[in-house]
Amino acid sequence: MIRLDIPGWGVLELEHLVLDLNGTIALDGEVLAGVPERLAALSESLTIHLVTADTRGQATVIAEQLGIRLVLVTPGDEADQKRALVERLGAERVVAIGNGANDAKMLQAAVLGIAVLGPEGLAGEALRAADVVVGIHDALDLLLHPRRLVATLRR
Repeated sequence: MIRLDIPGWGVLELEHLVLDLNGTIALDGEVLAGVPERLAALSESLTIHLVTADTRGQATVIAEQLGIRLVLVTPGDEADQKRALVERLGAERVVAIGNGANDAKMLQAAVLGIAVLGPEGLAGEALRAADVVVGIHDALDLLLHPRRLVATLRR
């Protein structure tokens, strides 16, 4: 668990990390360099869930390589399925990271939503739903060094 007291925000007790795959931690079906090491370190304090419609057909292999849980969503209503996953896990204990329009509902539902701006861009919907916007390496580093979030989120 990651516990963090943010003035004006409250106490965060994070137990789950819900990650989008394509455009968030992977580009063209390949996990970005530096991500596996960060996820391995984060897995000591968070249960990590990789949620995807598996556009490129690599999700099972990627999840196994990363040693994280895979949650496949069916095409058509990905946004609602991703939000439902966050709610099932207990939204008040979830940090969600994504970049697409279909990630906006999960970013908004999670107690902490981090939108990622990377090579595939960042959907305006995801931007508006997020609490923080950074690149993927910085997003994972914020969770590895959570005191960094205080300066950004305090009110």
